[in-house]
This record gives sequence, structure tokens and C-alpha cells, in this order.
Amino acid sequence: MIFQNIITGIETTLGFTTVNPIINYAIAALVFGALIMVLITIFDYIFGWIERKLVARIHLRHGPTKTGKYGLLQNAADFIKLFAKENIIPARANRLLFLFSLPIVAAIFAFIVEILPYGAGIYGVDLTLGVLVAFVLISFIPILIFIAGWASGNKFSSISAQRSVLLLISYEIPLFLVIASVGILANSFDFLQIVSAQSSWWFIVLMPLGFVLFFIALIAELERPPFDLREADSELIAGWLTDVGAPLYAISLFIDYTRVFLGSLLVTILFLGGWNGPILPPYVWLGIKVLLVAIFVVVLRATTPRMRLDRILRLGWVWLVPLAIVNLLWAFVLATGII
Repeated sequence: MIFQNIITGIETTLGFTTVNPIINYAIAALVFGALIMVLITIFDYIFGWIERKLVARIHLRHGPTKTGKYGLLQNAADFIKLFAKENIIPARANRLLFLFSLPIVAAIFAFIVEILPYGAGIYGVDLTLGVLVAFVLISFIPILIFIAGWASGNKFSSISAQRSVLLLISYEIPLFLVIASVGILANSFDFLQIVSAQSSWWFIVLMPLGFVLFFIALIAELERPPFDLREADSELIAGWLTDVGAPLYAISLFIDYTRVFLGSLLVTILFLGGWNGPILPPYVWLGIKVLLVAIFVVVLRATTPRMRLDRILRLGWVWLVPLAIVNLLWAFVLATGII
């Protein structure tokens, strides 16, 4: 486990030995989490710039150009501006829930960061049921989104939060069914075992239907277009973020981009062979695949209109759930060697 390597490195560098294993584990978790968060922050910054430039080009605009060469410093300027502003709390808001709902969401993703692998030997905690643990943690997000919208005391935020909860719950069912299919095919819910099972054939080849269903459900879970109901500005102003002040809005942007990173990483691990690939080092292959998936997410945003709530729910319940069951049966057929 990489945690043990971190502990050994700290003890060698600082010249002291910590006897308590709990303290060792806590220090290693903090160091590993900090290193991965630096990686995610770099990805979020680059992805934010790519998204703004790519969407602008598709829409025949320029995007950021003035702040830094090619507009590379525009994101930094925006975050400085957002965090420099006052964090206004509405008079009718529940202060405790309003202030801490988004940080709790960030904490959940921090836990997920610890259990995801980033290479053959680059991981924090190797859990036997790592995939299930990650998606159980993700399943708490709808509750926190509802709390965030309701706590603001704004009816538009509350309505938007309810719509987001309907969307997320509807698409979690086909998502979990596809995850079960991956577990059946890999004979494990361990991330490392799933990647190892794709050393010969990626699961996107063996289960193309499962990949499509997983990707659609994941886009819905990320609340990205065409499923971006929370920012339905024509009827709900800015969704459940309507009354959020600038600092909390900056946190929400960071969470959104982190969700895209983790979502792209999950697609890569579960269906695209993870870090498997010829010639290039494993971490290079992982980075290329994650970036390509993230870019495709941006292209979807720039080229697809927002769907109505009733059509989104119909797509999830009428089409995705039955097809996910079919895909589950197909995975069972492949795993048992019937064909």
C-alpha cells in the first residue's frame, strides 16, 4: 500500500518514528490526500480553461484571451475575485446548513479521492469493495443538494434542489445496475482487479451497451448538459445556487470540476482499461484517457440543448433501467462462458 511508503518516507526525512499506527495512518492519509488534491486542482484549472476555450470556439467566440497568454490566467483571476468578495447569507436561510452543506460535499469527494487508484501502485486504500464504497458515498450527494437548496430559504432554490434530487435518484438505479455488470465481468468490485481484468479486452468492447448507459447516467449525475436542470436560468434563475455568495460559489465550481475529473477517471477505470496501454508509461495512458473523456463531456455541453424534466425522467425510467437490466444479463452470459 502506498500509505506505508509515505510513512517510511516521512520517518526517513524527518528522522523520527511514530509508534501509534492510527497516527501513522492519519498522517499518510493526509499526505496522500494533499498530493492527489494538488493533482486534481491542476486538472480542474486546465479543464476549466479548456472548457471555456472549446465551448467558445464551437459557438464561434474567442473565450478568455486577455489575462495571461491565451487567457491562461483568467481562471486564477476569477477565483481571486470570488474569494475576495463578501460571503452574504440570506436573512431567511438556515445559517448552519447553508454554510456547511457544500463543504460536506467537498469532504465526501475527498474520501472518494482516497480510495480511487491513479496507477498500478498509486492508490491510498485498496478496498475489496472499493467501487461500491465510492458510489455509496456519491449517493449521499442528492440529500446534501436538497439541504443546500432548502436551507437558503428561497423557493426557486428549493424547487431546483427538488428537481436535482429527482434527476440524481432516477439515474442512480441504471448506474448501479451497470456497476453490478462490471463487477460480474471482473469477478470483483476492487478497482485494481477491474483494471487487471481488462488487460486483454477493455470492457467497452465486451459491454458497449453498458458503457453507453454508464456514460449517460454519469453525465446526469454530474448535472452536465443536457441534464443541467439546476441552472435552468429561464425558469429557476440560477438553480439551488441562486443565493450562494461568491466564496461558496467558487467552492461549488471546484466541486463541479472535481466531479468531472472523478467521473472521467471512473469511466477510464471501469471501461477503458485504466492505465493499461502499450509503449507509454501507465500514468500517461491514464492521463490521456481521462482528458479525452473530459473533453467529450465539454463537447456535449456545447452541442446539446437542455432537456425537459419529464423527458429526462422518462429516459431514465423507461429506457435506461430496462436496458441496464439487459446489460446485466449480458454480463452474466459473458462471465459464465455460455457463449
